[in-house]
Amino acid sequence: MKLIALISGGIDSPVAAHLMLRKGHEVAALHMDNRPFTDDAQIEKVKMLVKRLQEVHETEVPLYLAPHGIPTQEAIAKNCTRRYQCVMCRRMMFRTGEAFAKKTGADALLTGESLGQVASQTLKNIYVESQAIDIPVIRPLIGFDKEEIVRIAKDIGTYEISIIPSLCCTITPKKPSINARLKDILREEEKIPVREIIETVMGKVVRVEV
Repeated sequence: MKLIALISGGIDSPVAAHLMLRKGHEVAALHMDNRPFTDDAQIEKVKMLVKRLQEVHETEVPLYLAPHGIPTQEAIAKNCTRRYQCVMCRRMMFRTGEAFAKKTGADALLTGESLGQVASQTLKNIYVESQAIDIPVIRPLIGFDKEEIVRIAKDIGTYEISIIPSLCCTITPKKPSINARLKDILREEEKIPVREIIETVMGKVVRVEV
């Protein structure tokens, strides 16, 4: 199975990629470049994490960057209800991932989501986010607790990289929605040119060396 792993600079997504690589699946990494709402250090961490996964599994894990801070996050923040930023961000990430998967012949997306860990990962929000796309989303960590994930990250040598200081997302609202309703999100998405944004993003995806 060919998977597109949505890789951040955090602890979880590299562990999810590791688990599927260990099962023999082909994995390509896609990072949503959130600058200017994060910093260059985040990109360097992602490169280091992917390089470590390649070393552990002795296989190529190509890394691609997709612009996400601009135009995606900026469009949501300027036009939509602020508390829905995280859910809408995630839906747009999934749309970009789906478009990239279809372009590259991948079968599914792969994420490091763990139920209830952050605002975008409550049960209701995961449901709403998943409705944005048609392809499967593989979530190998969905029932893990943080201690389990950290233990695996330390075992494979990604934990020390993930905790290197970098700027967290600065566009996250103070009170993000944790119980979004699909009908409300669909209404919010009418305020932004969803298809045009995805087309713009896809035209700027680049492969980077690690």
